[in-house]
Amino acid sequence: MRLLRKRWRIRAFRKRREIKPIVDKTDTIKPRDILVFCTARNERVRLPYFLRFYRDMGVGHFIFVDNDSDDGSAEYLAQQPDVSVWTSKASYKRARFGMDWLNWLMRRHGHGHWCLTIDPDEFLVFPFCDTRGLRALTDWLDASSIKSFGAMLLDMYPKGPMGRQPYREGQDPFEIANWFDAGNYMIEKNKKFGNLWIQGGPRARMFFPDNPARAPALNKIPLVKWHRNYTYVSSTHNLLPRGLNLVYDEWGGEKASGCLLHAKFLDTFAIKAAEELERKQHYAASHEYKAYHEKLEDDPDLWCKWSEKYINWRQLEILGIMSKGNWA
Repeated sequence: MRLLRKRWRIRAFRKRREIKPIVDKTDTIKPRDILVFCTARNERVRLPYFLRFYRDMGVGHFIFVDNDSDDGSAEYLAQQPDVSVWTSKASYKRARFGMDWLNWLMRRHGHGHWCLTIDPDEFLVFPFCDTRGLRALTDWLDASSIKSFGAMLLDMYPKGPMGRQPYREGQDPFEIANWFDAGNYMIEKNKKFGNLWIQGGPRARMFFPDNPARAPALNKIPLVKWHRNYTYVSSTHNLLPRGLNLVYDEWGGEKASGCLLHAKFLDTFAIKAAEELERKQHYAASHEYKAYHEKLEDDPDLWCKWSEKYINWRQLEILGIMSKGNWA
């Protein structure tokens, strides 16, 4: 495992040449700032709400890698006072789907900070998030000597065809996509890295009904008290050292965990899926986007009679999708 971790760190060091700063404001980062790291392409319509959501939650600085957007994303981000932006025209796939770039930037700027590594369509909810910000969570994690925090990716979707309700820039996406699958999940333990592997939900039943094992992984470890010697291995599904992946089970009960509400399934998704299928920059020859493209031509409705309407984090805890553990 040490050799594998060294390999990914060396790879990130080499890939640093593929990213160039547009605007670097990292000298304004304060010692206790919580940082967001994100790779994005053509996400301009999502960015205003994304930034507002995490600013309100207590994030101090955002570090983006813009992968050759042509919709004004990089220009918009560069105008923000708390955002640093790098850009790259290099292959997203050959950078291990952006993780080589982010591993390098976290090594340079994330050391000693709580770092939240997410996509522009992922929104973290955690125990007591309606009354406590991210700083309260990270302070408790520090006091408990916990260095990583797990969150299941929860696919959110509207009731009715996705194309029926247009998404407006700056809008809360969960005004539209406010339903989720309360069950229908498969969980197993990854023996090599020690993390849980979760699949299922609406993507498995709608896009991979004949082979749900090919559905995307839903397990994430997005929030980590970063050290320059750490490295993500497979997206944010697992990382090294191996102990950072043990984010659920502990002696005597469960560890605290959260959810990443996933706002992928809006009316913008069909265009995005077609673009990504053409680019061929995703995992396993883009088989995921091939499945999306085939189904999206019919403007599908992901809602079913077992769908649950989202209320709050307490609902997710009752359903067993997240846990407050021993955080009171």
